[in-house]
Amino acid sequence: MHAYPTLFSPIALGPRTARNRIWMTAHATEFSTDGTFADASADYYATRARGGVGVITMEAMAVHPTTQPRRGVIHAYDEAVVDSYRKVADAVHPHGTLLLAQLWHRGRQTDGIISRLPTWAPSAIPDTVYREIPHEMNHREIDELVEHYSRAAKYAIEGGVDGIEVHGLAHGYLLGQFLSPATNHRRDEYGGSFENRIRIVRRIVDEVRRVVPEDRVLGIRLNSNDGGMPGGLTNADWVRIAEVIDGDGIDYISTSQGTYLDRMQIYGTSTARPAGYELADTAAITRAVSVPVMAVGRITTPEMAEDVLATGKAQFVGMARQLIADPMWPEKAQRGEPDSIRPCIGSNWCVASFARGPLSCIHNPKVGREREFDGDDTRPRSRRTVAVVGGGPAGLRAALTAHELGHVVTLFEQDSVLGGQVRWIAAAEPYREWSGVTDWLATQLDDAGVKVELGHRVTAKELTGRFDAAVIATGSSPVRHGWTARRPDLWDGGSLPGSDQWNVYTPEEVLSGRAELPRRILVVDDTGDRHAFITAEYLVARRHPVHIVSQYPQLGHAFADAHDLPFAFGRLRRAGVAFTPHVEVAAIDGDTVTLTDVFTSETSTLTDIDAVVLIHGNAADDQLARDLEGSAIEVHLVGDAHAPRRIFNAIWEGENAARLL
Repeated sequence: MHAYPTLFSPIALGPRTARNRIWMTAHATEFSTDGTFADASADYYATRARGGVGVITMEAMAVHPTTQPRRGVIHAYDEAVVDSYRKVADAVHPHGTLLLAQLWHRGRQTDGIISRLPTWAPSAIPDTVYREIPHEMNHREIDELVEHYSRAAKYAIEGGVDGIEVHGLAHGYLLGQFLSPATNHRRDEYGGSFENRIRIVRRIVDEVRRVVPEDRVLGIRLNSNDGGMPGGLTNADWVRIAEVIDGDGIDYISTSQGTYLDRMQIYGTSTARPAGYELADTAAITRAVSVPVMAVGRITTPEMAEDVLATGKAQFVGMARQLIADPMWPEKAQRGEPDSIRPCIGSNWCVASFARGPLSCIHNPKVGREREFDGDDTRPRSRRTVAVVGGGPAGLRAALTAHELGHVVTLFEQDSVLGGQVRWIAAAEPYREWSGVTDWLATQLDDAGVKVELGHRVTAKELTGRFDAAVIATGSSPVRHGWTARRPDLWDGGSLPGSDQWNVYTPEEVLSGRAELPRRILVVDDTGDRHAFITAEYLVARRHPVHIVSQYPQLGHAFADAHDLPFAFGRLRRAGVAFTPHVEVAAIDGDTVTLTDVFTSETSTLTDIDAVVLIHGNAADDQLARDLEGSAIEVHLVGDAHAPRRIFNAIWEGENAARLL
């Protein structure tokens, strides 16, 4: 008997049997370039199947040309997709994992930029994110949508999948828009009463059921609660919907929450939602229906997953981000090694990444490159002595990968602890989980017996003649000259008046606890990223009144793609933080700060400012790499020491440097 008996027990899923209760839920990958599954798709899903997951629902696939939010979406309505389904199925099935296709229409929650078509909706009401006025569907178009769901299901079955998941009810998508009185203002047989609003869903389920063979699975994804949308559907409403659909011949229900009015209900970050935040609402649906129910909501540990199942809240536990971070989660849990699981820290880097390109993970560099990296792991290498200098995310990742590839590694860190700048981020309570990136790497190094020398500021002389190669991950230091990026001419040419005062600090000094701060704090943000919000969180928790000023019209724009910006704003506003956009600091004089409007050049002053925190970016600490130029040591410069950026870049470069050794 292992520690998680329910989690690893098989269960009937309609006519099929799932080998365990772990379900990888659908999420965008953007690996496709032509509307069909790419080789990278097959590799990605096969890796999760090899890791032991029981069921995989592939990414949401468009059932109609009017729902193409991004170029990387699969066109489930196009017969060309059939062969690519087979490619994925052939890669997944040898591992004993069930593979399902998710069919979906976003309705008003998209725009027509990619499709060049009007968006469709039950009523012509714009979405709060996209703000495009949709076309109100007529009866012919409703019939067309039903037929497209059926056609897409037929193509998926021909492609060899184990079943179909009808999506569009959850997350405020098209079928959910029909169901909700908030977004369905129709006066025909598809609007008004509950029976009318659910009519299109029942038609689609019935037509899809007709093309799904008896030996294949049919499920549906729905919300357990719409969250904060005024007039939206409550848990009681969704229980009623689930009860009706339960009688329509489906084999399971997959639950989720939220709409685009509050996307933290859909994929809550560690800063916005606690683990298991959906479970109470999911349990109400489980009690009301006869088919298995799958629960989600930041279920990341085997202990939590087992508890969800053992207490009857659901029959399956679903996860996406945790299996992105560590595809071997099931295997490690089954071996009784939960501490070896690479944790999902809930940063939503994955969500932000597919807004610009293929899916990636903040600290799993193999995502989307499984074949490339797994093949490289088996490449013959000569055993080399490697120095890794710097114990932040770049250095830790480089050291661990180099060790795993057979090199003799010594890690040097000048501080007394590992973690680098991630320690500063985690000093703010809402970001405490972010330390999971470096804590996990440090634990893996310790378990592997890699030599780590703390409190050692190593020199080029010490490295020369002792090591074959060096990975320089010495990080960066905050700049404090006070100039914004609007003044590149002054960036290296002296300081802003007053920026060298005794009461002017950097985020490092604040978050490390080294600064003895007075009461009222002005935070000056020139990055537009999380730094100002993290610093403000830290300060308000210590009862400092905080005012944030920035040259940008929108503060925090650089992390908007993670979708927790509104939540971060709300939390700070409730704490009394003031925000002033589109100004830059012209001078600091004692407790008075002069501001300049970036559009009009008008000046204003803030008085009674006790301290100023300057967030103007960082400078690379690359001197050691420069000192090693011309030496016999092979040098790899990575992370912030190469160019100050993000945790993701640091991890990625540390990984690649190790593979180049």
